[in-house]
Amino acid sequence: MLQHIHPTAYIGDAVSLGKNTTVGPFAVIEAGAILGDNCTVGAHAVVHSHVKMGNANVLHPHAVLGGLPQDTSFNSATVSWLVCGDNNVFREGFTAHRASKEHGETRIGSDCYFMNNSHVAHDCRIGDKTIFANNVAIGGFVDIGHNVFMGGAVVVHQFCRVGAFAIVQGTTGLNMDVIPFMLIGGRPARHYKLNTVGLRRAGITGTRYAVLSQAFRRLKDKKNLDDLDETAELDYLKNWLAVKSKRGLHGFVAIAAAHEQA
Repeated sequence: MLQHIHPTAYIGDAVSLGKNTTVGPFAVIEAGAILGDNCTVGAHAVVHSHVKMGNANVLHPHAVLGGLPQDTSFNSATVSWLVCGDNNVFREGFTAHRASKEHGETRIGSDCYFMNNSHVAHDCRIGDKTIFANNVAIGGFVDIGHNVFMGGAVVVHQFCRVGAFAIVQGTTGLNMDVIPFMLIGGRPARHYKLNTVGLRRAGITGTRYAVLSQAFRRLKDKKNLDDLDETAELDYLKNWLAVKSKRGLHGFVAIAAAHEQA
């Protein structure tokens, strides 16, 4: 099992390191942590106990995974986890906390990119191929879908949801849910239009895009989606909207229809 561990790094008892693991100077991997193959842990990075990590994850210097929840009622003896998928990049100063409930999990998917000083709080769920720009901070129990882009310095209140393929403009504060496939921003936050560029890059074009465009207008006008052509995206949107929201949905800007082009 080929590994490259700097002599100043600290590796705790019962740590599981996959093959081709690299651990840099003064990095810390605490007892019981699990890292898959081809992972890189940069200088001064910390992987706490109760972290389970897949393959090919990269921790840049001073990233910290699996810290205690920032919950004043949390008992540090609670057994909970931070679970990460594969091929994630955690840039300098990134932090993610383990769950606050017994045997609970904070979950990060695969192929995500977390920029400098971004933060994932306890009990959050992050989908695949999602990007957090610098200084994004999300509260506890936040649910972020696949292929979401969170602009710089976005902050999200606990228990909010951000649907798949949404894009949140930098410096936006979210205290309610963000509808999938849409662009949101402003103060207060409002849905503007479909995430046109992101959808087309993902191959959601033609009829699939046209149906979402119709759905956007229906939602803005508080109409139902029942008679629209069925697509995988519309099915996801309906199922997402059917889940009872703990925070409610952000509204729409008055000029939204003028911005949206099919």
